[in-house]
Amino acid sequence: MYQKYQTDALILRGYERGEADRVYALFTREFGFVWARASAVRRESSRMRYALQTGARSNVSLVRGNRGWRLAGAAAVSRIDPGHGSAVSTFARIGQLLERLSPGEETNEYLFETLSQAHEALMREPREAHATIELVAVARMLYALGYLSIEALGSALFAQTAFAPSHLEEAQALRPKLLSSVNKALSETQL
Repeated sequence: MYQKYQTDALILRGYERGEADRVYALFTREFGFVWARASAVRRESSRMRYALQTGARSNVSLVRGNRGWRLAGAAAVSRIDPGHGSAVSTFARIGQLLERLSPGEETNEYLFETLSQAHEALMREPREAHATIELVAVARMLYALGYLSIEALGSALFAQTAFAPSHLEEAQALRPKLLSSVNKALSETQL
């Protein structure tokens, strides 16, 4: 008998597998970055299909089997409206970078909260703020994974995970320095 785990997850992307299955890249609160397979999720009768759309934040049930993680259930908590193309594409870019940089199944509460707050900020802030949200999210991701230090910026942006208007204003004021530090850190990852 397999143990079932309940956790919050951000749906980074998914791809089709077989006739009705999909495999999803998830960033979870409890396990970090995982790949999980959902059976028959592409069928119209599937109750999980809307909770597992790219860019959604969901509460998922995971089972670890012999062949990896399987999704046993999912309920949407929030999702980026597909009509907000800029928010969807921004979150997708953040997810792609996380997929490349993530060490795998490793709990990182700070990183999960950062991405969750970025997800919420992309839903509520106007399109003009999306580039700044992305920059701050990437900088915090690099900080959480050990590629960027607080000393590199001399800013309090890494002390919290929120994306309040005051944080976005501070990031906009530090934009050249922040961009330089992020680009340098990304080039040093050699990915």
